[in-house]
Amino acid sequence: MQIIRFAGLKAEPWRNGGGVTREIARLESADGGWDWRVSIADVAKAGDFSAFPGMERVLTVIEGELLLLTVGGAEQPLEKYRPFRFDGGAATTAALPTGDIRDLNVITRTGAFKAFTSIIELSKKRAHPLFQGQLGVLLQGQAKASDSAGEPLDLGRYDAVVGSDSDSPEILGRGFLAVVSIDPADPSA
Repeated sequence: MQIIRFAGLKAEPWRNGGGVTREIARLESADGGWDWRVSIADVAKAGDFSAFPGMERVLTVIEGELLLLTVGGAEQPLEKYRPFRFDGGAATTAALPTGDIRDLNVITRTGAFKAFTSIIELSKKRAHPLFQGQLGVLLQGQAKASDSAGEPLDLGRYDAVVGSDSDSPEILGRGFLAVVSIDPADPSA
């Protein structure tokens, strides 16, 4: 079982000085870039988002009340735990009407991968499995991750568990878990 501890992630400042990003995971691409990336960002001031042409983003506010995004001229209020999908290459600006926020950001190469973020409420009675292509991020509460190989391990806030089909880790506890699924894009779409 692979757990990515939030406390061990390096905070990378944004070029525009508006916040920092901690990368949880990425898939490298043949051209030296990446095909998908999952990260947690702290947004500390209003301003422009970096453009990612040829990419699609799914952004979820995970701490704070509200992020007001303007994507390609259309204003979109993002409330906590409500994932929002948009074109990574579109001109995007952010306003923080209720103060700083933290978000979970999933970026995928358009046409190669498709990402989905679901927010689930954990249960102490029924474990939530994580499969290949999934990443579970503990957003709040107390939880343990386990697989058949050993003792359950405590998760801290924003720790991530990597899914597997061979020995699917399971999350048990109280609180909220973001389940990020990254699938190869449908070639017939």
